[in-house]
Amino acid sequence: MTAHIRPDLESIPAYVPGRSHPGAVKLASNETTTGPLPAASKAVAEAVELANRYPDNQSGELRAALAEFLGVTPAEVAVGCGSVALCQELVQITCGDPSDEVLFAWRSFEAYPIITQVGNATAVTVPLREHIHDLDALAAAITDRTRLVFVCNPNNPTGTAVGAAELGRFLDRVPADVLVALDEAYYEYLRIPGDHPDGVELARTRPNVVVLRTFSKAYGLAGLRVGYAVGAPEVIASLLKVHIPFSVSRVAQAAAMASLEARHELLDRTDAVIAERERMRAGLLAAGYRVPPSEANFVWIDLGASTAEFAEASAAAGVLIRPFAGEGVRVTAGDPHENDLFLRFATSADTVARFTGA
Repeated sequence: MTAHIRPDLESIPAYVPGRSHPGAVKLASNETTTGPLPAASKAVAEAVELANRYPDNQSGELRAALAEFLGVTPAEVAVGCGSVALCQELVQITCGDPSDEVLFAWRSFEAYPIITQVGNATAVTVPLREHIHDLDALAAAITDRTRLVFVCNPNNPTGTAVGAAELGRFLDRVPADVLVALDEAYYEYLRIPGDHPDGVELARTRPNVVVLRTFSKAYGLAGLRVGYAVGAPEVIASLLKVHIPFSVSRVAQAAAMASLEARHELLDRTDAVIAERERMRAGLLAAGYRVPPSEANFVWIDLGASTAEFAEASAAAGVLIRPFAGEGVRVTAGDPHENDLFLRFATSADTVARFTGA
């Protein structure tokens, strides 16, 4: 006789990370290609010396530093084991019945449906419109059972983003008792001129809005798992109640603190990533691919039914990318030589003829 396991878990797909293979160029997981700054590495080494002690479960020092940086109070900041852990905790604090609904666009971050089902809630999806959030349709989909709305901006995996004005109009249409999570994991790569969407600013006058950001992307700490949420004190207090104790390690907290202090140097790196992103998109467009504008550290190629075949051909050429079956592929902007290898494959005459019909 085996232990009783929730029967619905059989239908929940496990989260699938980007592929890795020795010797291959990996442009599948939206990681930065440059390592941590020396100050962060030093902080990690010093923190390891105290690995026999539990970390600060409240992440008090980091929360205080983030609060100062963002112009909020520490009571408005929570820290989690990557922003995806905070996503799951948001489901936990808002949903308590299988009929409770979590609403999000699709395609968007692939963890959303998984954490919704794990949280024993019901996922409701609204199709993207030309790869962009259809905020009118999303607002119209809110019902009296909606408990949580995820808006990934910039959107993963399409890279598209909506501006501050449009996002503000949407938030004003959401009932005050429905929590909206603005997932801004790629915030540091946004370059929308004149209409820059800053979730923290939008949330200042909207207590039903919580903002998620991370140290995994622009700050280059994906392997240490530390993200944060910014929202009303009542929301943050609830997140702290479901937080897994000590899940943000001492090393992660120390590295995040050091990286935050060196943020100007780190964020300068995003300009180089964006230049590569735009170079990749220009080359792919010139070859005849459908590539929407991106505000993240990756590009999306709309390939439809050819997606899996294209990804396998890219892997055979030595570049691992992220396929989303039947829809398209997401390609991280890596180092120039890595991007060159991908572009040589994607824009070669044979590949173009095979996948664009040109």
